[in-house]
Amino acid sequence: MKILSVVGARPQFVKLAPIAAECAARGVEHVIVHTGQHYDPMLSDVFFTDLGIPDPDVHLGVGSGSHGQQTGAMLAAMDEVITAHRPDWVLVYGDTNSTLAGALSAVKLHVPIAHLEAGLRSFNRRMPEEHNRVLTDHAADLLLAPTQVAVDHLTAEGLGERAVLVGDVMIDVLHRVRDELVDAGAVLSELGMRPRTYSVATIHRAESTDDPAVLSAIVKGLQQVDHPVVLLAHPRLRARAAEHGLDLDGGSLTTRDPLPYPALVAAVSNARGVITDSGGLQKEAFALRTPCTTVRTETEWVETVELGWNMLVDPGDAAALREAASRPAPEPTDAAPYGDGHAASAVLDALSGGAAAGRVGG
Repeated sequence: MKILSVVGARPQFVKLAPIAAECAARGVEHVIVHTGQHYDPMLSDVFFTDLGIPDPDVHLGVGSGSHGQQTGAMLAAMDEVITAHRPDWVLVYGDTNSTLAGALSAVKLHVPIAHLEAGLRSFNRRMPEEHNRVLTDHAADLLLAPTQVAVDHLTAEGLGERAVLVGDVMIDVLHRVRDELVDAGAVLSELGMRPRTYSVATIHRAESTDDPAVLSAIVKGLQQVDHPVVLLAHPRLRARAAEHGLDLDGGSLTTRDPLPYPALVAAVSNARGVITDSGGLQKEAFALRTPCTTVRTETEWVETVELGWNMLVDPGDAAALREAASRPAPEPTDAAPYGDGHAASAVLDALSGGAAAGRVGG
């Protein structure tokens, strides 16, 4: 069996790590294609090093651009790559432009597609991520769902026969990194923080950063939280803040560059809270039992909210953000809705079964 993985953004590199390790353990031929969607070394190359992922076999170097420009450039380049390698499966991850481009190229070339993290829904069609995940799910032959809620969404859309519940591969990585945790003291020293006294924040989505009024409200709310907030500032955020004339530092808020993944896990593990508009970090915070405040009005990870470990706030409401991020920790829980840390094995089992049976679904 030959698998071609298409990745291009930080959350996808994290998801790729256990898949690459499982392919290596089973002797499965695995071609890694990096689209170059995230081209900053701290958001790209360092993840391959820190997570022990083999260097990409193909690097498309697409870089930035509008959604249409970026997706179109990837799509044009992917056709040649898939034709050259002729894999048994094109495996796409998550909900980025890289996900959609890989899926569209494969379906046009009649190569079976598997979608890892299938079935997630925010039900907000203004989000580009929602477009990407819905279109990819409907194009894919095998839908690798992380949760029962995701399977239920796929079933409601008539895709249940293609769905397999595998668990969440990010939990695989998180367990491994947590067990091999870097020196947390060094990370805290770098941040200038003491354990359980601060929150880690990340803000990067277009809905959060592109509207000056919304970004201003988010920054104001972060600056007014009742304890220190360390904002790990993505280059996109810094650029938008400069365009809008906003100072990201002040009050409770200080900014730092993004952390390597092991250091991020250490920082979140020792934090009082997380404040984010990221999908993946909500779930990572829950798995590490760090309360999360999500600066969005909806989430794909509804289990985190239902269990009391995540609270949604309107990005334009600074007071609501301040109050949510300042709240006390919830009651402890032993719930494990995202699996037991063996999702990558389930993914390879599903791909092996699908390859043996031929094209899955219709």
